[in-house]
Amino acid sequence: MANSCDLAIAEARAVVGLFTVCCLYLAAAGEIDSQPHELPPYNNNNNNNNNNRNMMVNSSEQQVVPGIGIGIGMFIFGDSLVDNGNNNAMITLSRANYRPYGIDFPQGATGRFTNSRTFVDVLAQLLGFRNYILPFARARGRALLDGANYASGASGIRDETGNNLGDHLSMNQQVDRFGETVEQLKRMRLYFRGDANAAVAAYLSKCIFYSGLGSNDYLNNYFMPDYYSTRSQYTPQAYAASLLQDYSKQLTALYKLGARKVIVSGIGKIGCIPYELARYNGSGSACNEEINSAIALFNNGLKALVDGYNNNNNQQLPGSKFVYLDSFRSSQDLVENAKTYGFEVVDKGCCGVGRNNGQITCLPLETPCEDRQKYIFWDAFHPTEAVNILLAKRAYDSPTPSTSFAHPINIHQLAML
Repeated sequence: MANSCDLAIAEARAVVGLFTVCCLYLAAAGEIDSQPHELPPYNNNNNNNNNNRNMMVNSSEQQVVPGIGIGIGMFIFGDSLVDNGNNNAMITLSRANYRPYGIDFPQGATGRFTNSRTFVDVLAQLLGFRNYILPFARARGRALLDGANYASGASGIRDETGNNLGDHLSMNQQVDRFGETVEQLKRMRLYFRGDANAAVAAYLSKCIFYSGLGSNDYLNNYFMPDYYSTRSQYTPQAYAASLLQDYSKQLTALYKLGARKVIVSGIGKIGCIPYELARYNGSGSACNEEINSAIALFNNGLKALVDGYNNNNNQQLPGSKFVYLDSFRSSQDLVENAKTYGFEVVDKGCCGVGRNNGQITCLPLETPCEDRQKYIFWDAFHPTEAVNILLAKRAYDSPTPSTSFAHPINIHQLAML
């Protein structure tokens, strides 16, 4: 059986030339959006073919938190699951500012790795924000009071993660960029008068912070032994422990910069994404359970880390509150109860090439599936907007951890603290 990494490398080399030529052509033709835009306010009529009412976010359903979204910000850290344009100007294969990405988004292809809104787009709407949180690459001046999105496709907890795909911002770099933002805020004397340090600290203590990392540390590092040496250096247990040690330092750095209300997402069941299904020929399971077992070690440790931060007797990060999102269980629940949620296709990307539409991810100007509401996956790696809406709503206000997959409280409760 061919190693999944060997196949991925061969396919990546074959598609790099085609992808580059397509992108250059589209840029010349004006099909790639590399210019900054002020995104419009949320428009609840932009959900094409949203027939499943339980997955819609409209004004009649939205439970806006009083004061949240007005006078506070949202700061986002992560990878391509929540990147909204930071990679657009980078030399990288991990970018999505070309059609058909954004096919259902009002502004088109903005750099979001899905057909429309990401998980954090929907979450910000539920929290009462009137506009999308801008990518750090474009956030300037007054816009920073609403927050910024530092997420970067292919990024990971480790600095070298994702280098096989090209340029990106690692988590350490994202934290550094947030530090720059804090300094910019302190210079905004019109909004933070008197003691700027105290005023900005008070503002940040009310803000919502989201961090979702780790997937690429496995997909584009540990399980790519031809590119990286981590698999020969670490057992799965030791690798998870190393990642958690680094991640804890990064979250602590955010705390020291002012973060107090923090959402931390675990890794989804990535051994079952179309990219892996297209490559894995294991016996007894369609999924790559070796990957799933490895990330379970990380997820269990991350949840324990959150519990430690929230322990009243632990003064490591006093005054903070962390929420852990169990993305592994939520992604598993999506597949097991797909029909209940209105999904019909659980193992193929809506846009992609080859087996499971997962051997090569969505290419420029490729024609995607028509009924995107029936698909869990948009491409080889990322969920559709329909999934993002469902998961964001459940994480936001489901009454129990078993239905929201949020621990120990949901995001609505975090925002109200």
